[in-house]
Amino acid sequence: MASRTDVTFELDSEGIREVLKSPEVKAMVDEAAAAVAQHIQSEVRAGVTVEVRPYTTDREAATVVVPDIRAMAWQARDGIVTRAAASIGAEVKERGR
Repeated sequence: MASRTDVTFELDSEGIREVLKSPEVKAMVDEAAAAVAQHIQSEVRAGVTVEVRPYTTDREAATVVVPDIRAMAWQARDGIVTRAAASIGAEVKERGR
């Protein structure tokens, strides 16, 4: 049986911030957002635009937007965003939760 040893862990906030703002993380975020957008695009009517809007805060991020007044109904009725997120292993949560 292995003996237990004490482990010291120090959180490197600056290092984490550097990783979260790295080109590699940006590429992963952009790829995931593009995959979600592509899935949504396949679910909506022809001519409906699906946009990916990358941005940076304390980390790289992106928003997928369907700037169509019918989009809220499509999400409420069919779950187009929820299914698209699930297709890449992500999950949709209500804002503020």
